[in-house]
Amino acid sequence: MPLLPTLNSPADLKKLPRTQLHQLAGELRQYVLDSVSKTGGHLSSNLGTVELTIALHYVYDTPRDRLVWDVGHQTYPHKILTGRRDAMPGLRQQGGISGFPRRDESEYDTFGTAHSSTSISAAHGFAMAAKLKGESRRAVAIIGDGAMTAGMAFEALNNAGVAHGGLLGDLLVILNDNDMSISPPVGALNNYFTRLMSGNFYSQAREGAKGLLKHTPLYEFARRFEEHTKGMFVPGTIFEEFGFNYVGPIDGHDLDALIPTLENLRDKKGPQFLHVVTKKGQGYKLAEADPVKYHGPTPFDPAQGIVASGKPTKKSFTQVFGDWLCDQAEADQKLVGITPAMREGSGMVEFHKRFPQRYYDVGIAEQHSVTFAAGLACEGLKPVVAIYSTFLQRAYDQLIHDVALQNLDVTFALDRAGLVGADGATHAGNYDIAFTRCIPNMAVLTPADERECRQLLSTAYAHRGPATVRYPRGAGTGVDTGKDLSTLPWGRGELRREGQGVAILAFGSLLQPALQAAERLGATVANMRFVKPLDTELLERLARSHTLLVTLEDGCVMGGAGSAVAEHLHAAGLTLPVLQLGLPDRFIQHGDPVKLMAEIGLDAEGIERSIRQRLGAPATLLRAVVND
Repeated sequence: MPLLPTLNSPADLKKLPRTQLHQLAGELRQYVLDSVSKTGGHLSSNLGTVELTIALHYVYDTPRDRLVWDVGHQTYPHKILTGRRDAMPGLRQQGGISGFPRRDESEYDTFGTAHSSTSISAAHGFAMAAKLKGESRRAVAIIGDGAMTAGMAFEALNNAGVAHGGLLGDLLVILNDNDMSISPPVGALNNYFTRLMSGNFYSQAREGAKGLLKHTPLYEFARRFEEHTKGMFVPGTIFEEFGFNYVGPIDGHDLDALIPTLENLRDKKGPQFLHVVTKKGQGYKLAEADPVKYHGPTPFDPAQGIVASGKPTKKSFTQVFGDWLCDQAEADQKLVGITPAMREGSGMVEFHKRFPQRYYDVGIAEQHSVTFAAGLACEGLKPVVAIYSTFLQRAYDQLIHDVALQNLDVTFALDRAGLVGADGATHAGNYDIAFTRCIPNMAVLTPADERECRQLLSTAYAHRGPATVRYPRGAGTGVDTGKDLSTLPWGRGELRREGQGVAILAFGSLLQPALQAAERLGATVANMRFVKPLDTELLERLARSHTLLVTLEDGCVMGGAGSAVAEHLHAAGLTLPVLQLGLPDRFIQHGDPVKLMAEIGLDAEGIERSIRQRLGAPATLLRAVVND
């Protein structure tokens, strides 16, 4: 790789003659493949943005000109070209660089992006700030066709294309159209892009018209052709109706087309829209053939590709949900499954295959997914919304206003609850207990293992009203889930270990470390199962028979399950110490989830240590204190 090691910043890139950029693209693509194959991470999307990234940094004066990447998992080439090449071995590793743009990581990461469809809004903010401050710089939003399915993207387009106080921002929106989001693309917008690119009629008509105009002296006609030809031969260019000057579509892997086009757009004033077409997985045949499989792989051998280990593995909670969903749908024709563009991630591939008429992928549109479910529930259907905890945050108003306020029968399967490891703070499901339990009519269920996850999914589904069932990423203890659809008693926990002095109230998957800590402490352990409705009978019984209650959850302490316990004890007039253990009031960055949980004291040793410290007794005296 004679070129890439010599580049430590975009300034070095700009010194290269344009003829060497094709070689650089090949080296950069190989470096991305080699890096991700060792660390794991997002692959297909990054292989598809190599040429676009080179062209942007070659043409624009970064970081003075602002690049905003959407979603952010297409930014590995950007990181490599902006001084972080040698940091790639630590990508997504604890203490290493993030898999997403982070403002505190590099001045070239102008805006943190990990949730979809925010780039146009942020870039519009940058563009208008430049106008208000009298600064001559550009703002560029790079957004995928999957991210364009979200309403927020169109809210931003609607606002950015009109003048504010006589000012228009110098904003370029680049639509990176790879016919792919994380799951296969859906919706009318994707169909529009497909029509735009399909068939020879458009290409032949455009080239023929160019030939005709080449010989005409009619400048005005030529000008109008430049602005409106696209609309003559293809479906109406909706972006021009938003007030943008639309250019494209062009080949996003052709540097000889990209660079002059970007140079022209860089010098234009006002809102511009460039439509580029790329291929996810470009340059690596296995990823090109299966971009979903290579979207976010774990480490693998690039020569062999991703291969199954052949070893029997524990079922993940996501697989437990997918199996349950199919079985419940078989038993109840009213069940409808909904996902906001996370078919694979939420375990709904088999459900889609078996029940296509009851499967709805609404695109990256979390707000719509919740209100759509509300509409179905109004008509007597039984919607199940499969959504990551971190993504439900984007539909909070709909959760309150459209579902809970009307007490509609919608079940929410919240995947990725708690810490998620390599994706870090942006994707962690830390807050759902706190933000759902405060909503009237909403039930909050926290299964401890795979079997209980299946049972509580059935329990929530049978409940007439809104309910969330939260479960973590990855596998649990490996218990047999069974095939039945049995339910558990509503609002009831269970006593898993009887001890003295200290009672640990575990909510969710931290039950196992709680039991381990309790063995060494001689403590009682309750598997609470429900945050709301809380098992107040069990709670009050434990409060009256123990001297210290310890609440344990893999969610934020502030407003979480521990707060629910403390609130009830106060209302019931029961006074005793309560130690609330959970995720601290700070954002926890990416890393190995086991190590992260140990660092914040939520493994068995950390739980034991926190209880000992609260009791204020040396370890050798603890058992005597507890027994007394």
